[in-house]
Amino acid sequence: MFADNLEQIESLMMNIAIAGLFLLIGLAIQDVLKKGDVPKFGRIAVWLVLFLGMAGFLAKGIIQFVLEAQLQ
Repeated sequence: MFADNLEQIESLMMNIAIAGLFLLIGLAIQDVLKKGDVPKFGRIAVWLVLFLGMAGFLAKGIIQFVLEAQLQ
């Protein structure tokens, strides 16, 4: 059973690891923005870029899941 689902487990763990990296990046950015006394416009720009990167990653995952489901 484990060997049959190894590819799915690897894919799931990779997605969890990347989500964890996004979380750590977000925490690091929050710390830098607080300590650097960044203006409101700069904060919004930084968080927008981070959100768009995460949204792109999520969209890629959803598209990949839908295409793989159609092929099976």
